Amino acid sequence: MAPAALFDVDGTLVDTNYLHVTSWWEAFRQAGHTVPMTAVHRAIGLGSADLVEHLLGPGRDREQDARIGAAHSALYATYVERLPPPEGAADLLRALSARGWTVVLATSASGSELTALRRALDADDAITDTASADDVDEGKPAPAPIRHAMELAGASSDETVYVGDSVWDMKAATGASVVAVGLLSGGIPRAELEHAGAVEIYRTPADLLSHLETSVIARIGASG
Repeated sequence: MAPAALFDVDGTLVDTNYLHVTSWWEAFRQAGHTVPMTAVHRAIGLGSADLVEHLLGPGRDREQDARIGAAHSALYATYVERLPPPEGAADLLRALSARGWTVVLATSASGSELTALRRALDADDAITDTASADDVDEGKPAPAPIRHAMELAGASSDETVYVGDSVWDMKAATGASVVAVGLLSGGIPRAELEHAGAVEIYRTPADLLSHLETSVIARIGASG
């Protein structure tokens, strides 16, 4: 059975985190909420409903939730034709696929947003499947997205690695008993990723690719 390499997309394989920060900040502002950009940044990686809950709390006017989410989507959509993938992202996926890994995307994105991300990444030839926010009842940091991605890959937890850029990614992976590898490409500090469960941390996808043969990914592949 092939080992599985699961990947977050936003901030990990495609350089979108700060576009999301700006879009969410403006969506909250339009709804009358002042939310610091630093707080928004640290919430990126959560699904839309969980992000609003996390930033505005349970005492908010919930009737605003759908409008805030729609405003974010509309604002973010203005960037979708210009999404820049980090250097080496597609090469990393192709290198893993060539080595016999099953590559599955496990992301909070869905629908047209996910389509735009995959178009920007331009590595469909290396991607076996995608687990999106539409496929599970609970998003990250719950382990459900990771477990669903493992099912798609047909892999067990001890032959799986998950690569992401957020605290929520690391928590979801460790909750599913999967090795978590962190990337700094999303702007979250190394210490926060380590505290959330990352066993190794690299700057970018290109950095991980250049260290692939000495990484935990190589060790899992060798033991599979």
